[in-house]
Amino acid sequence: MTTSSMSVEQYLNKAMRALEGAQALLGADDYEGACSRAYYAMFDAAHAGLIAAGIITPESFSKTHRSLIASFGLNLVKTGIIAPELGSALNKVERLRRLADYTGEPIEVGDARWAVDKASELIATIRDQMHPPIQ
Repeated sequence: MTTSSMSVEQYLNKAMRALEGAQALLGADDYEGACSRAYYAMFDAAHAGLIAAGIITPESFSKTHRSLIASFGLNLVKTGIIAPELGSALNKVERLRRLADYTGEPIEVGDARWAVDKASELIATIRDQMHPPIQ
């Protein structure tokens, strides 16, 4: 992952595009693709949440996926800003993405639907609780 100067809103928009892709892939019965896109939707939403909370700045040093997820858990979940269920979901969807992208193990339709639902929930939580719309 490279250093980025994207804003919270840009990360949220990127997350929404990934979610829309996940929903389309789910509708096309591509469960592996749906899980992969759902993960990236959650990853971008987590990035937005960390920027919104002032934990990282848009110009901060690059992070690996694992370190960004760990920072999300430590700074947003453990502090009560984000529900623990969503922190656990991010980790589970990341595992599903690794299965989908790097193994031949099939992804079950129920897991794919759950991943897409959790991605939608995390994006909504970040948007509504951490980055209220400008009136």
